Amino acid sequence: MKIIRNGSQPSAKGPAEYFTGNVRIDPLATAQEPARVSCASVTFEPGARSAWHTHPLGQILVVTAGCGWTQCEGGPIEEIRAGDAIWCPPGHRHWHGASPTTSMTHIAVQEMLGGKAVEWMEHVTDAQYLAGPRTAS
Repeated sequence: MKIIRNGSQPSAKGPAEYFTGNVRIDPLATAQEPARVSCASVTFEPGARSAWHTHPLGQILVVTAGCGWTQCEGGPIEEIRAGDAIWCPPGHRHWHGASPTTSMTHIAVQEMLGGKAVEWMEHVTDAQYLAGPRTAS
């Protein structure tokens, strides 16, 4: 067993190559082989969001604070709130982030396949983002 103490790993700024706005990534844990899962707490300031991306084995998001938005390609933008859990299927193109007025923190859990957990794509445009949710859940 390995205990990773809170505060023992440095926070990182979400790279501008993959995120729009201010994003902080706090690593939580990465399992050792043969396991291939990793998880991090990601905080998006208001208006911040990920670029479009996919995960080879899918991703689970658990919103722990705030209010955010997520969208799967071809679908509506959906509002997500603290306590919500989201399953992003393997290879499904999507993005997630904060709402324009409220920050959002989620725990992201994903597995690596061939050493890769995510395939990054282009940024979500302001027009795409500002379309906002069609209906709040």
